[in-house]
Amino acid sequence: MPELPEVEVTRRSFADRISGAQVQAVFMGKPLRWPLGCAPALLMGKRVCSVARRGKYLLVHFDEGLLLLHLGMSGSLQFALELPPRGVHDHFELSTSQGMLRLHDPRRFGAVVYAASPDDARALKLLSGLGVEPLEAGFDPLDFHRALKLRRAAVKQVLLMGDVVVGVGNIYASEALFMAGIHPALRADRLSKPRAARLHQAIVSVLQRAVALGGSTLRDFSSAEGQSGYFQLDAMVYGREGLPCRACGTPVRAMRQGQRSTFFCPVCQKK
Repeated sequence: MPELPEVEVTRRSFADRISGAQVQAVFMGKPLRWPLGCAPALLMGKRVCSVARRGKYLLVHFDEGLLLLHLGMSGSLQFALELPPRGVHDHFELSTSQGMLRLHDPRRFGAVVYAASPDDARALKLLSGLGVEPLEAGFDPLDFHRALKLRRAAVKQVLLMGDVVVGVGNIYASEALFMAGIHPALRADRLSKPRAARLHQAIVSVLQRAVALGGSTLRDFSSAEGQSGYFQLDAMVYGREGLPCRACGTPVRAMRQGQRSTFFCPVCQKK
């Protein structure tokens, strides 16, 4: 699933190029996770002001209203002056005066939702429960520790829930916990202030590096320019079960947490 780094890489790859563009045509293919929420014709003539990100949502702000785009499990966006003919898995397309924005989503877990404003009920339903943005100044280590002290679940699971800090997906949670030396099964409320501070810094460092490397391409992720990510080649534990830990040489282990695979070093990461 595209996580925060992949969504941010996607945003950066087309945000400047589509800014100021006017919508000229809209294509809606097979139904996605949620309905658009308006007649496609309502988008005609709107002008794109900016493209922002909140968690794993891309927010295409128009001169009136906005689109909330989610890439789901396997989605990706393309943006170019011209694109090839639409395929069977191309389910949304925005033709503008500066290029075509297309959502490709084989599994159709993605979404494109129109809201009249950021305070619209549709936008609030999708965004209001999200945690702090980890790459913004509001991600404070003391607040992070206080939030963890209220949670009795395993720290890896708390990171994935997205209501304490948003966008730390499966790959990046495993990597951040390794960098901080914390076992993924440790209960969140048992983290001391110093260990929570190390995890806080590790989350920021891992996500920043992932964005710099273009995100992770495990199957079919690519930016809106068609570029793959390379973070997975740099991973310390994720996807490396049985291979030697890059720090101590102990074989990396894997376990299931909440139906997701967690990778960790049993020596470097302590409870």
